[in-house]
Amino acid sequence: MYVNIIIICIFVFLAGFVDAIAGGGGLISLPAYLFVGLPVHNAIATNKFSAACGTTFSMLTFSKHKALDWKVAIISAVASFISSFLGSSLALVIDEAILKKIILIALPLVACFILFKRDKYEHNNTQIQHTYTTYLQAFLVGAVIGFYDGLIGPGTGTFAILAYSFFMHYDLVTASGNAKVLNVSSNYASVVTFLLSGKIMFFIGIPAAMCGIFGNYIGASLAIKKGGYFIKIIMLVVIITLFIKILVQGL
Repeated sequence: MYVNIIIICIFVFLAGFVDAIAGGGGLISLPAYLFVGLPVHNAIATNKFSAACGTTFSMLTFSKHKALDWKVAIISAVASFISSFLGSSLALVIDEAILKKIILIALPLVACFILFKRDKYEHNNTQIQHTYTTYLQAFLVGAVIGFYDGLIGPGTGTFAILAYSFFMHYDLVTASGNAKVLNVSSNYASVVTFLLSGKIMFFIGIPAAMCGIFGNYIGASLAIKKGGYFIKIIMLVVIITLFIKILVQGL
Protein backbone atom coordinates (compact mmCIF):
# COMPACT_ATOMS: atom_id res chain seq x y z
CA MET A 1 0.00 0.00 0.00
CA TYR A 2 2.84 2.40 0.82
CA VAL A 3 4.32 1.80 -2.63
CA ASN A 4 0.94 2.60 -4.19
CA ILE A 5 0.70 5.84 -2.22
CA ILE A 6 4.18 6.86 -3.38
CA ILE A 7 3.23 6.12 -6.99
CA ILE A 8 0.06 8.20 -6.67
CA CYS A 9 1.91 11.08 -5.02
CA ILE A 10 4.48 11.23 -7.81
CA PHE A 11 1.83 11.40 -10.50
CA VAL A 12 -0.37 13.81 -8.54
CA PHE A 13 2.63 16.15 -8.23
CA LEU A 14 3.14 15.92 -12.01
CA ALA A 15 -0.60 16.36 -12.55
CA GLY A 16 -0.64 19.50 -10.41
CA PHE A 17 2.35 20.91 -12.26
CA VAL A 18 0.77 20.24 -15.67
CA ASP A 19 -2.71 21.36 -14.63
CA ALA A 20 -1.49 24.71 -13.34
CA ILE A 21 0.13 25.42 -16.71
CA ALA A 22 -2.20 24.04 -19.36
CA GLY A 23 -5.00 22.15 -17.62
CA GLY A 24 -5.58 18.45 -18.04
CA GLY A 25 -3.99 17.33 -14.79
CA GLY A 26 -6.82 14.86 -14.26
CA LEU A 27 -5.58 13.00 -17.31
CA ILE A 28 -2.53 12.07 -15.25
CA SER A 29 -3.88 11.77 -11.71
CA LEU A 30 -7.10 9.81 -12.30
CA PRO A 31 -5.41 6.99 -14.27
CA ALA A 32 -2.79 6.80 -11.51
CA TYR A 33 -5.47 6.20 -8.85
CA LEU A 34 -7.09 3.58 -11.07
CA PHE A 35 -3.76 1.96 -11.92
CA VAL A 36 -2.99 1.08 -8.28
CA GLY A 37 -6.33 -0.69 -8.03
CA LEU A 38 -8.72 1.77 -6.33
CA PRO A 39 -12.42 1.16 -7.12
CA VAL A 40 -13.53 3.66 -9.75
CA HIS A 41 -15.83 5.69 -7.46
CA ASN A 42 -13.16 5.90 -4.75
CA ALA A 43 -10.58 6.85 -7.36
CA ILE A 44 -12.71 9.69 -8.72
CA ALA A 45 -13.63 10.92 -5.23
CA THR A 46 -10.07 10.85 -3.85
CA ASN A 47 -8.74 12.43 -7.03
CA LYS A 48 -11.24 15.28 -6.64
CA PHE A 49 -10.10 15.87 -3.07
CA SER A 50 -6.41 16.10 -3.94
CA ALA A 51 -7.16 18.16 -7.06
CA ALA A 52 -9.25 20.65 -5.11
CA CYS A 53 -6.45 21.26 -2.62
CA GLY A 54 -3.82 21.73 -5.32
CA THR A 55 -5.95 23.93 -7.57
CA THR A 56 -6.75 26.22 -4.62
CA PHE A 57 -3.07 27.09 -4.24
CA SER A 58 -2.70 27.47 -8.01
CA MET A 59 -5.63 29.91 -8.06
CA LEU A 60 -4.09 31.93 -5.23
CA THR A 61 -0.83 32.18 -7.17
CA PHE A 62 -2.61 33.51 -10.28
CA SER A 63 -4.60 35.92 -8.11
CA LYS A 64 -1.45 37.19 -6.42
CA HIS A 65 -0.04 38.12 -9.84
CA LYS A 66 -3.41 39.58 -10.98
CA ALA A 67 -3.52 37.06 -13.84
CA LEU A 68 -7.28 36.45 -13.81
CA ASP A 69 -10.58 38.30 -14.31
CA TRP A 70 -12.44 37.88 -11.02
CA LYS A 71 -15.88 39.10 -12.22
CA VAL A 72 -16.04 36.64 -15.09
CA ALA A 73 -14.37 33.85 -13.11
CA ILE A 74 -16.82 34.12 -10.19
CA ILE A 75 -19.84 33.90 -12.51
CA SER A 76 -18.36 30.81 -14.11
CA ALA A 77 -17.54 29.42 -10.68
CA VAL A 78 -21.14 29.73 -9.45
CA ALA A 79 -22.47 27.96 -12.53
CA SER A 80 -19.70 25.39 -12.27
CA PHE A 81 -20.46 24.63 -8.62
CA ILE A 82 -24.12 23.90 -9.34
CA SER A 83 -23.55 21.84 -12.49
CA SER A 84 -20.60 19.96 -10.99
CA PHE A 85 -22.78 18.91 -8.06
CA LEU A 86 -25.31 17.53 -10.55
CA GLY A 87 -22.59 15.76 -12.52
CA SER A 88 -21.09 14.18 -9.42
CA SER A 89 -24.52 13.04 -8.23
CA LEU A 90 -25.10 11.38 -11.60
CA ALA A 91 -21.68 9.71 -11.42
CA LEU A 92 -22.60 8.07 -8.12
CA VAL A 93 -25.69 6.35 -9.53
CA ILE A 94 -24.17 5.21 -12.82
CA ASP A 95 -23.18 1.54 -12.87
CA GLU A 96 -19.45 1.17 -12.20
CA ALA A 97 -18.85 -0.83 -15.39
CA ILE A 98 -20.51 1.89 -17.46
CA LEU A 99 -18.48 4.58 -15.72
CA LYS A 100 -15.26 2.67 -16.49
CA LYS A 101 -16.21 2.58 -20.17
CA ILE A 102 -16.93 6.33 -20.13
CA ILE A 103 -13.50 7.02 -18.62
CA LEU A 104 -11.81 4.64 -21.04
CA ILE A 105 -13.37 6.48 -23.99
CA ALA A 106 -12.89 9.98 -22.54
CA LEU A 107 -9.16 9.72 -21.81
CA PRO A 108 -7.90 9.19 -25.37
CA LEU A 109 -10.44 11.63 -26.82
CA VAL A 110 -9.31 14.41 -24.51
CA ALA A 111 -5.65 13.55 -25.12
CA CYS A 112 -6.20 13.77 -28.89
CA PHE A 113 -8.03 17.05 -28.44
CA ILE A 114 -5.05 18.47 -26.59
CA LEU A 115 -2.65 17.12 -29.21
CA PHE A 116 -4.46 18.56 -32.21
CA LYS A 117 -5.74 21.88 -30.86
CA ARG A 118 -4.63 24.71 -33.11
CA ASP A 119 -2.53 27.72 -32.22
CA LYS A 120 -5.05 30.02 -33.89
CA TYR A 121 -7.12 29.76 -30.70
CA GLU A 122 -4.42 31.56 -28.74
CA HIS A 123 -5.47 35.20 -28.49
CA ASN A 124 -3.61 38.10 -26.95
CA ASN A 125 -6.30 40.35 -25.58
CA THR A 126 -6.35 40.88 -21.84
CA GLN A 127 -8.70 43.89 -22.04
CA ILE A 128 -12.14 42.27 -22.02
CA GLN A 129 -15.12 44.59 -22.06
CA HIS A 130 -17.74 43.36 -19.61
CA THR A 131 -21.22 43.18 -21.14
CA TYR A 132 -24.32 41.05 -20.55
CA THR A 133 -23.08 38.79 -23.35
CA THR A 134 -19.75 38.39 -21.56
CA TYR A 135 -21.48 37.37 -18.35
CA LEU A 136 -23.77 34.96 -20.22
CA GLN A 137 -20.77 33.37 -21.88
CA ALA A 138 -19.05 33.07 -18.52
CA PHE A 139 -22.12 31.35 -17.04
CA LEU A 140 -22.41 28.90 -19.94
CA VAL A 141 -18.71 28.06 -19.82
CA GLY A 142 -19.00 27.33 -16.10
CA ALA A 143 -22.21 25.29 -16.45
CA VAL A 144 -21.04 23.03 -19.28
CA ILE A 145 -17.50 22.46 -18.05
CA GLY A 146 -18.57 22.10 -14.44
CA PHE A 147 -21.01 19.32 -15.33
CA TYR A 148 -18.30 17.50 -17.26
CA ASP A 149 -15.90 17.94 -14.35
CA GLY A 150 -18.37 16.49 -11.88
CA LEU A 151 -19.25 13.54 -14.09
CA ILE A 152 -15.80 12.55 -15.42
CA GLY A 153 -13.16 15.26 -14.85
CA PRO A 154 -10.03 14.65 -16.94
CA GLY A 155 -9.23 17.54 -19.29
CA THR A 156 -11.53 20.00 -17.54
CA GLY A 157 -8.84 22.64 -17.05
CA THR A 158 -7.76 22.45 -20.67
CA PHE A 159 -11.33 22.77 -21.92
CA ALA A 160 -11.85 25.77 -19.65
CA ILE A 161 -8.68 27.48 -20.88
CA LEU A 162 -9.70 26.91 -24.51
CA ALA A 163 -13.22 28.19 -23.83
CA TYR A 164 -11.97 31.39 -22.23
CA SER A 165 -9.38 32.00 -24.94
CA PHE A 166 -11.41 30.94 -27.98
CA PHE A 167 -14.93 32.10 -27.09
CA MET A 168 -14.09 35.02 -24.79
CA HIS A 169 -10.73 36.04 -26.32
CA TYR A 170 -8.61 36.08 -23.19
CA ASP A 171 -4.85 35.61 -23.44
CA LEU A 172 -3.75 32.17 -22.32
CA VAL A 173 -2.34 33.23 -18.96
CA THR A 174 -5.55 35.04 -17.94
CA ALA A 175 -7.64 32.21 -19.38
CA SER A 176 -5.67 29.78 -17.25
CA GLY A 177 -6.22 31.94 -14.17
CA ASN A 178 -9.97 32.08 -14.81
CA ALA A 179 -9.98 28.32 -15.31
CA LYS A 180 -8.44 27.81 -11.88
CA VAL A 181 -11.33 29.64 -10.19
CA LEU A 182 -13.82 27.54 -12.15
CA ASN A 183 -11.92 24.36 -11.28
CA VAL A 184 -11.79 25.21 -7.59
CA SER A 185 -15.55 25.70 -7.51
CA SER A 186 -16.44 22.52 -9.41
CA ASN A 187 -13.87 20.48 -7.47
CA TYR A 188 -15.25 21.54 -4.08
CA ALA A 189 -18.81 20.80 -5.23
CA SER A 190 -17.67 17.32 -6.17
CA VAL A 191 -15.74 16.93 -2.91
CA VAL A 192 -18.88 17.74 -0.90
CA THR A 193 -20.86 15.17 -2.89
CA PHE A 194 -18.26 12.44 -2.49
CA LEU A 195 -17.64 13.34 1.16
CA LEU A 196 -21.30 12.80 1.99
CA SER A 197 -21.18 9.46 0.20
CA GLY A 198 -18.05 8.35 2.10
CA LYS A 199 -16.08 7.65 -1.08
CA ILE A 200 -12.95 9.73 -0.32
CA MET A 201 -9.96 7.69 0.91
CA PHE A 202 -8.23 10.29 3.08
CA PHE A 203 -5.22 8.14 4.00
CA ILE A 204 -4.30 8.34 0.30
CA GLY A 205 -5.85 11.70 -0.54
CA ILE A 206 -4.08 13.78 2.10
CA PRO A 207 -0.45 12.94 1.15
CA ALA A 208 -1.46 13.13 -2.52
CA ALA A 209 -2.99 16.57 -1.92
CA MET A 210 0.25 17.84 -0.35
CA CYS A 211 2.20 16.72 -3.43
CA GLY A 212 -0.44 18.26 -5.68
CA ILE A 213 -0.18 21.60 -3.88
CA PHE A 214 3.58 21.64 -4.43
CA GLY A 215 3.16 20.77 -8.11
CA ASN A 216 0.47 23.40 -8.63
CA TYR A 217 2.55 26.10 -6.99
CA ILE A 218 5.57 25.41 -9.20
CA GLY A 219 3.44 25.07 -12.34
CA ALA A 220 1.42 28.24 -11.75
CA SER A 221 4.56 30.28 -11.16
CA LEU A 222 6.08 28.95 -14.38
CA ALA A 223 2.85 29.50 -16.36
CA ILE A 224 2.73 33.16 -15.40
CA LYS A 225 6.31 33.63 -16.55
CA LYS A 226 6.41 31.52 -19.72
CA GLY A 227 2.95 30.25 -20.72
CA GLY A 228 1.86 26.65 -20.88
CA TYR A 229 2.07 24.83 -24.17
CA PHE A 230 5.60 23.49 -24.00
CA ILE A 231 4.37 21.00 -21.40
CA LYS A 232 1.92 19.39 -23.86
CA ILE A 233 4.32 16.73 -25.14
CA ILE A 234 5.29 15.61 -21.63
CA MET A 235 1.66 15.35 -20.63
CA LEU A 236 0.76 13.28 -23.67
CA VAL A 237 3.66 10.86 -23.13
CA VAL A 238 2.59 10.26 -19.53
CA ILE A 239 -1.06 9.82 -20.51
CA ILE A 240 -0.30 7.35 -23.28
CA THR A 241 1.87 5.30 -20.91
CA LEU A 242 -0.73 5.22 -18.14
CA PHE A 243 -3.55 4.55 -20.57
CA ILE A 244 -1.75 1.49 -21.93
CA LYS A 245 -1.23 0.22 -18.39
CA ILE A 246 -4.91 0.66 -17.62
CA LEU A 247 -5.82 -1.31 -20.75
CA VAL A 248 -3.42 -4.11 -19.75
CA GLN A 249 -5.05 -4.23 -16.32
CA GLY A 250 -8.44 -4.60 -17.98
CA LEU A 251 -10.18 -1.39 -16.90
